[in-house]
Amino acid sequence: MMREKKAWLFFYLKCLLGILLDTVILGVCYLSAFILRFDFTEPMWGWRAVAMSFITVCAVHITALVVFGCYRISWRNFAFGDLPRYILAMTIACIVLTLMRLFLGDISFAHIRPPYSISLIFFVLATMGLVAMRILWAWYSASRKNDEYLINRQIRTMDKRVAADFFRGKVVLVTGAGGSIGSELVRQVADFNPAELILIERCENALYEIDRQLCNVAKDFKHKSLMVDINDREKMDEIFSSANVNVVLHAAAYKHVPMVELNAEEGWRNNTEATKSLAEIALKHGVERFVLISTDKAVNPVSVMGKTKLAAEKAIMAMNGGVTRFCAVRFGNVLGSSGSVVPLFKEQISKREPVTVTHPAMTRYFMTITEAVGLVLQAASRSECAVFTLDMGKSIKIVDLAESMIRQEGLRPYVDIQIVYTGIRPGEKLSEELDISENSVYRTDMAKIYITKNHA
Repeated sequence: MMREKKAWLFFYLKCLLGILLDTVILGVCYLSAFILRFDFTEPMWGWRAVAMSFITVCAVHITALVVFGCYRISWRNFAFGDLPRYILAMTIACIVLTLMRLFLGDISFAHIRPPYSISLIFFVLATMGLVAMRILWAWYSASRKNDEYLINRQIRTMDKRVAADFFRGKVVLVTGAGGSIGSELVRQVADFNPAELILIERCENALYEIDRQLCNVAKDFKHKSLMVDINDREKMDEIFSSANVNVVLHAAAYKHVPMVELNAEEGWRNNTEATKSLAEIALKHGVERFVLISTDKAVNPVSVMGKTKLAAEKAIMAMNGGVTRFCAVRFGNVLGSSGSVVPLFKEQISKREPVTVTHPAMTRYFMTITEAVGLVLQAASRSECAVFTLDMGKSIKIVDLAESMIRQEGLRPYVDIQIVYTGIRPGEKLSEELDISENSVYRTDMAKIYITKNHA
């Protein structure tokens, strides 16, 4: 309720600010009209009368803009389709001033009505000025529509040169290759000229899409797109036997906390048992590097999903000591990935439906797909057998994220679109944990990448 009141107060203040800015624009245009009309000389009735007449002129135009709903359109959401509304408002204002000039023709009324020529020149200048200001603001707002705005921090960039050297000429197997993270891993590894890319995905449509993308790009490597369930140990062993796999990037997993909570047995089978089985096969076939995509929910987990991922981490880390070097990478929530709140919020906003947030105090750590994949590639190229974590800055309130996404679309939270609270779902924490203190992690030579001590 407090946020809603603040939103309405902010809305009214913005409207007032918009009127004040329009008043300044109208004033500049009105003065310019006189300067153009009288060649920089003072009109016969004097500048004082001109200033007095502007009060009337400004009141007429602001009233017309209000009546035609121009102040209901957010400046950042201004589009060329809104032009007729502004032109009509300015035309009506010009007609009103012309009628005032017609019926108040005596020069004694010069202080409340402008000449015909001034009204016409002012109409052109003021319309151009008001519309231009809104277009410029809309363009500026559009340039700020990015992930940095949503997560309120600078996106971490990774040096790809080390990863490129590592993957070049290697046979790389990616599980969950059709997913949000898996498909981006495939695309980026493809740029490093591996000897072969093996895509493992059990969703036909997802596999088709990433395979189509690879086929449309001319590359000097071969790739296989295999529709396989990683739980099929016999089939996976057969795949490893037929290809000399050097690197495994294991992104396949169930990630949606409430769904795994409701299907705990299947979550354990797919997230933990399948990971352990895949790691054993990798070890058996002498794979050089195995990277598990994990989650920050594995830190002091309360959900089934978090527990399955922590168990998977422990299972692969226990296999270190042989030829294969195992490591895991912990992510926060990945913006735009399947199952995250961002696609849900986008859908709700596009339909002008209320945005659903579970709790007003709910916070999460967020990272972009680019950051997530960059961290995986860096981890793969390093020598440590460890759990890697990216410093993702401060956690973000989900309600703040929802408000930011609404504003990005040129809409106003609680005014144009409501935010409603639905309650915490099974397995969810109010806040996830990301301990990167000196007591818990080692710093690496790569900025913002850390190694968890209790897994090193």
